[in-house]
Amino acid sequence: MVKRYNRLLIALHVGADAVLGMLAFVLAYVLRFELGVIPATKGQPPFEQYLNILPFIALIVPLAFHLQGLYRMRRGRSRIDDFFNVLVGSIIAVVFGIVGTLYFQAYYVPDELKDVGAYEVSQLVWALFLGLNIIFGYVSRKLVREWFERRWASGVGLRRILVAGAGELGRLVADKILEHRELGYQLVGFIDDRTNADTIGYRGLPVLGTLAEGAEIVVREHVDHLYVALPLEEHIKMLDLVEAAGREGVDVKIVPDLLQFIALRARLEDLDGIPVINLNDVPLQGLNAFLKRGLDIVVSFVALAVMAVPGLVIAWLIKRSSPGPIFYTQERMGLDGKQFLVHKFRTMPLDAEDSSGPVWASEDDPRATPVGRWLRNHDLDEWPQFWNVLMGEMSIVGPRPERPYFVEQFKHRIPQYMLRHKVKAGITGWAQVNGWRGNTSLEKRIEYDLYYIENWSVSLDIKIMWLTLVRGLFPARPAA
Repeated sequence: MVKRYNRLLIALHVGADAVLGMLAFVLAYVLRFELGVIPATKGQPPFEQYLNILPFIALIVPLAFHLQGLYRMRRGRSRIDDFFNVLVGSIIAVVFGIVGTLYFQAYYVPDELKDVGAYEVSQLVWALFLGLNIIFGYVSRKLVREWFERRWASGVGLRRILVAGAGELGRLVADKILEHRELGYQLVGFIDDRTNADTIGYRGLPVLGTLAEGAEIVVREHVDHLYVALPLEEHIKMLDLVEAAGREGVDVKIVPDLLQFIALRARLEDLDGIPVINLNDVPLQGLNAFLKRGLDIVVSFVALAVMAVPGLVIAWLIKRSSPGPIFYTQERMGLDGKQFLVHKFRTMPLDAEDSSGPVWASEDDPRATPVGRWLRNHDLDEWPQFWNVLMGEMSIVGPRPERPYFVEQFKHRIPQYMLRHKVKAGITGWAQVNGWRGNTSLEKRIEYDLYYIENWSVSLDIKIMWLTLVRGLFPARPAA
């Protein structure tokens, strides 16, 4: 029933996106040619010429949104995720549209029709279509989300959740579900073989039975999702539970015991017919790495050009504040543990670490000069690192690079610390925009870094860049 309902919702989204895409294209024509917002110096093409392209628009918009993952029905997706996915999906649709119309015009339109511009679309129309499609695509999803949230708040359409495991990991899962009631989940309780005083109930939720009674409890409590949150030593019991729940048509979600073990995305590989699970697979390979590098080059080049004049002012201020060079270079560790020299605007006197040696920077570092403190507060000291990005030593987005002196300490103290070096270090990152920067929890920072590596996408990079700009003006507190 749930899967059939999801298929219906996806079909409605696809249909709405196709219709709204055609509406955006028509409105783009009207704004460009009928209302005369921008004078048309080359004449006005007939409206019928654009009407002929509407079926193509109805195809490419849902296709682009599908490629961007907008039709994967996930309740946990945030509004900002929706916006950036619609943004990138709309850009992809415009690229498809431009390429498709140019190809059709070059190979399928007779020469006599080419002369009158048949199937030719104004670049300004494509630009207007992009903006309108982003607005329509996001607003439609926002309205659907608000409608669902009102239903869930009134107790309609809730997904009933059962958690297998009432220990520390199971309680962590319960906390997250209870903290996000807007997702439409209703937690019915736990099942666990350990029924001592420590595991009987949590936050008013009962332990409904043992793991062996899981199938019976799933049916009795009308469970939609079973979250298996068992500690590693009890994973042998998981197989029977998963099989029993599967027979009842319940969606089973395995929560790995991250309190004891952290890994990146697992991927099944083949070794001459032998299935092998790669626990540390990184999505940033092949075409993905090429796309990320292209984005880095464009953004860093623009950033360096924009900062050219302000950079001269900053250089003059640094020279006035204390004797020494304008730039400060420091050895950091990046991709695959390779060391490189990172460039920053100097914020401290040259002899700041002569007596103390390497010291972990604090928010109100007394060693910083007044100008340096101001640069740090606005993250302007990091600006020269765009040169590191342009040279391919860093990326715009990624885990912040650390000094080898500290890496040597952390890799023995923090589990899976070195996994953050599976990608290039970044100027900003998922941990930083969530408030985990400077003198904050290293463990939480690693958790957010690994989440970024595992879930990388172009839209996630754009989202982090945008949040970096926003939170430079409105600093974020550490996320829980």
